[in-house]
Amino acid sequence: MITLSALDRSILLNDLQSSRFDLLVIGGGITGVGIALDAASRGIRVALVEKEDFASGTSSRSTKLIHGGLRYLKQFEIALVREVGRERATLHRLAPHLVTAEKMLLPLIKGGNFGKLLTSFGLMVYDVLADVQSADQRKMLDREEALSKEPLLDKKNLEGAGIYAEYRTDDARLTIEVMKAAAHFGATCLNYVEALELTYHNNRVTGVKASDKLNGNSFEISADLVVSATGPWVDEIRKKDHSLEGKRLHLTKGVHIVVDHEKLPVKQAVYFDVPDGRMIFAIPRGKITYIGTTDTDYFGNKEHVLTNREDVEYLIDAVNHAFPDSDINIRDVRSSWAGLRPLIHEEGKSASELSRKDEIFVSDTGLISIAGGKLTGYRKMAERVTDLAIKKLKDKGLSKELGSCRTNEIPLGGGKFMDALSIKRYTQSLEDEIDQAEANYLVGNYGTQTEEILKKRRDKTPYALLEAECQYCIENELVNTLCDFFIRRTGKLYFDIESVKANYKLLSKYMQNQFSWSGERLVTEIKNIEQAIHEASHFDPIK
Repeated sequence: MITLSALDRSILLNDLQSSRFDLLVIGGGITGVGIALDAASRGIRVALVEKEDFASGTSSRSTKLIHGGLRYLKQFEIALVREVGRERATLHRLAPHLVTAEKMLLPLIKGGNFGKLLTSFGLMVYDVLADVQSADQRKMLDREEALSKEPLLDKKNLEGAGIYAEYRTDDARLTIEVMKAAAHFGATCLNYVEALELTYHNNRVTGVKASDKLNGNSFEISADLVVSATGPWVDEIRKKDHSLEGKRLHLTKGVHIVVDHEKLPVKQAVYFDVPDGRMIFAIPRGKITYIGTTDTDYFGNKEHVLTNREDVEYLIDAVNHAFPDSDINIRDVRSSWAGLRPLIHEEGKSASELSRKDEIFVSDTGLISIAGGKLTGYRKMAERVTDLAIKKLKDKGLSKELGSCRTNEIPLGGGKFMDALSIKRYTQSLEDEIDQAEANYLVGNYGTQTEEILKKRRDKTPYALLEAECQYCIENELVNTLCDFFIRRTGKLYFDIESVKANYKLLSKYMQNQFSWSGERLVTEIKNIEQAIHEASHFDPIK
């Protein structure tokens, strides 16, 4: 296994510079790390570089659901629904602590998007396409049954509801665990390495000129094949390759807001109508409920996507319309996140109408690019790219024997559980050492890797546990910054922002000692996390 300790970063940098790889993946989101795992597990020598932190783009800013895309039935995207629907069960099996069952309530309201007969039929088709187990298949509820399930619903306009199976996840944690699995199979993965430009020989891509963003050093990475899985930045790489022609990206922005659960105490996830014809999720998660998402065209800075006041007010209005007694206002919003969807442009279609299908582009220079797609379908996207890469590599003369895709058999880190009951028992077994809330959080994030965190704890104070968690992430998950830890590894900025405010200064001192940061670097780290806290919880009007 390749090291994933940020303290051994120099080893990874040396490997990138001194080796020649079969395949170089640019982009450390879920698609990129999925390709790295698939390719490495088949015997391909793989490198992956990400210019920021893993999952720092779209892959930490989704609705955090592994869902089958019920609304795509209305767009008659049957193959997409079938594929991602069945992938849910696979991902749940590979990481049952991280991909957990979530019953979804779909209220039926007067004049809404879904009528009772169409919903019943649609959910039945959804169950068949997604191969849903009988215990989790859809149930139709009358008005009284729906209100007993969710008393907050609009009593005046409610006609009934459907209830069906979905799965909840933490998108960034899923990305990190797939990256770790890729490294286990020998992939050299490193964050904060930017691919500045492509290199060529005889008009064929042979690698990249790269820069280590943490120390400023430049170097080259050589590879027989290069794949760009850079999400919203795919067209920028295609432009550098002089191959940006034909289909292009269409970026849309999705925003989610977080309120205290007691402010919107939904009993289960709800997928509800909005007056403009869209659908919104309200999802309970421990002490909070999060709400999303918006879907608007985006033409701004891809490096700095912000939640605006208009985004927040749209979601608040949607919630108050669906749950008339909730009376949420902007002061109730604890935190938020905003991300971009790299969709494929289709002339004449609005942001919400664009397909979520993925598409692969191959340029004359041999550069492979992939865009579009959904979090749920990352494994099948990776399989298609890896199959193509193997064909290209064999055309180039690669002679070693390569296996077929087996990522449906590779458990993700900490996911060795039989079922939900075994997760519950494991969690309960930790309650002599930590309280129930801490145990639920750690097992939900790390599974059985929680034991390694507990071994690092120096005493039984809550801060010592946080420090041990940070140490684990530095040594095993390439955490280099405070933002890496508080946003992508733990999700605390979104789901427990008060704990970030309470602990970031203390933890900055701990990380300074671990990395021997200069005083200047410490000031920068504190400034960056303070900016992240501010942007997650303050909303400026669109200018």
